[in-house]
Amino acid sequence: MAEVIVALDLPGGSEALRLLDRLPEARWVKVGSILMTGEGPDLIRVLTERGLRVFLDLKWHDIPNTVAEAVSSARALGVAMATVHTLGGAAMMEAAARAAGGSVALVGVTVLTSHDPAGYARAVGRGKVDLAAEAERQSGEAIGAGLSGVVCSPQEVARVRARIGPDAWIVVPGIRGRSEDRGDQVRVATASEAVAAGATHLVVGRPILLAADPSAAFRGLLEEAQCIGS
Repeated sequence: MAEVIVALDLPGGSEALRLLDRLPEARWVKVGSILMTGEGPDLIRVLTERGLRVFLDLKWHDIPNTVAEAVSSARALGVAMATVHTLGGAAMMEAAARAAGGSVALVGVTVLTSHDPAGYARAVGRGKVDLAAEAERQSGEAIGAGLSGVVCSPQEVARVRARIGPDAWIVVPGIRGRSEDRGDQVRVATASEAVAAGATHLVVGRPILLAADPSAAFRGLLEEAQCIGS
């Protein structure tokens, strides 16, 4: 079983709330840079007042003190989960984990789902990169620094699970149906494939947001995510 997190990658808070009115079964929502930039902390408060668990996905990557202060602010807002980028290093992740104090589940972003091996190799200045090995390596660093889990593409879940053990969270974007357009996501899989490999949380945006019937799309994903291993 896994939780389905509705990615509220929409232009404004009113659109997000209207969508959620159609998804009464939703328990988790993701607020990323689009909504947080446009709406700010007030939207987080509205969502938590609705009883929703908020995943604040801002991928903090800065000096340790700055990231720790950001985590403290998220904790004060009642955020349930937030992201830091593993490439910020061990000292940054350790400072963030201390600031979370067990109240915010921090997960470390490894390799973005939009990367392919050639693009990632250029970005990090290497001649050749094994993305699965890179996600596995970064995941080990994240758990070693005290984070609650990691974010990786569906294609790395099994390898990451073997590295970080049975208890850590694995948060997985890039969920698509077999016939759905990938968009700018390169490394994708279905919900059932990701859960079978060991994912605990599935972040789903466009397959819900762009569906003719978002409610039906969400229910289908929920059933798919919760039938594995039940």
